[in-house]
Amino acid sequence: MIELPDSEILPLSLAHSFWTWSAQGKVSPIPVKRAKGVYFWDVDGKRYLDFNAMTMCVNAGHGDERIINAVVQQAQELPYAGPPFATKPRAVIGELLSKITPGNLDRFLFTLGGADANENAIKLARAYTGRHKILSRYRSYHGASAGAIAATGDPRRTSWEPNVMGGVVHFLDPYRYRSTLHRTNPDISEAEFAQDYLNHLEEIIMYEGPDTIAAILMETVTGTNGVIIPPEGYLQGVRALCDKYHILLIADEVMSGFGRTGKWFAVEHWNVVPDLMTMAKGLSSAYAPLGAVAINPKIADFFTDRVFQSGLTYTAHPISLAAAIANINVMKEDRIVEWAAAMGPVLRRKLNDLGESHPSVGDVRSIGLFGVIELVRDRKTKEPMAPFNGSSPEMTAFRKYCLDRGLYLYTHWHTVLIIPPLIITEEQLSEGIDIIDQALAITDKAVKG
Repeated sequence: MIELPDSEILPLSLAHSFWTWSAQGKVSPIPVKRAKGVYFWDVDGKRYLDFNAMTMCVNAGHGDERIINAVVQQAQELPYAGPPFATKPRAVIGELLSKITPGNLDRFLFTLGGADANENAIKLARAYTGRHKILSRYRSYHGASAGAIAATGDPRRTSWEPNVMGGVVHFLDPYRYRSTLHRTNPDISEAEFAQDYLNHLEEIIMYEGPDTIAAILMETVTGTNGVIIPPEGYLQGVRALCDKYHILLIADEVMSGFGRTGKWFAVEHWNVVPDLMTMAKGLSSAYAPLGAVAINPKIADFFTDRVFQSGLTYTAHPISLAAAIANINVMKEDRIVEWAAAMGPVLRRKLNDLGESHPSVGDVRSIGLFGVIELVRDRKTKEPMAPFNGSSPEMTAFRKYCLDRGLYLYTHWHTVLIIPPLIITEEQLSEGIDIIDQALAITDKAVKG
């Protein structure tokens, strides 16, 4: 146990830590002390309902003793073994994962998180195909390391250009509420909507040259950039385009995997099997850092006599793998994925109720326990409550209201994300939604007309 008075946690953290995604003089962290279930507590004993699963990752909930004990036991037996070694957790995790991953994805390259999983997936795709271009979407986020941020489409990428990985081409997301292609004909059918965006993608493939494109990398369900759920037929259509032009499909399931959408992996909703699939976050429910790339046998076999020129010191770290094994077993034992699926309609109903009650709610979207509220100043024009890549006094006040009342959530520009631990009950979900309901009075006042 670390000996330190609670009163010193915040000042010492501020004195010596360099904070990510922040201006250092403006950080205001919560000095958190403990967590259990769907709640965490600060050093003053204030309880927060965690509506963001910390960083969209604590899928199995906080403080599960079964996962904690597995980590402790592994640390006592074998705390570390280097990448060349075979270990008990390395043997077990592969078999476990192969039984829940879709199709024939049964080989796994282990990393420390989602960013390096995506970077290694890109390396695998480029080496296998002999091509260099990667296509990804504008509203994507794939990580903050040099390669992953280059693949990212959102504005977090632009701060580091041009000193990032080259060869990335971005394309538009099938974002129905703000569709660039349908501003004058918003009432087309879902099938037509999906086809228009598939046509857009195929045109870009044609312009770029199919024989230069290694892979299409996409979040199955877009995460922080709006929980954009693909329309029926879209993901199947992307798979067909990849097959047509001999391009690999990489599914980024870092946020949408491990039960978040009510399936082990979101691709299962559309019966699509990618060639490579990345995962992290819910893989270990963040009890230890871990990411992975799931690889189909054809790509894995390509490297039977070829060296894969990449590696990480902490590849297949025994403690991280032990956490993942325990996490998956807990999720199976407690039927957490099935619970998330059952809670999906409950969340959707509650979000729809908010939309009916508040004029500042322009749209709501959810799949499983993966939801978003999109706030606007004008429902007719869809003017967002905060500008693209920015915030506003109303969004700041909205989040502060929630935090003051013990609800921890993530706001991104003009959206509010609902991503709780998957073990949340209907009563606990209502507890958080009720606070959001009250906080929306702030944004309602900004509605025009």
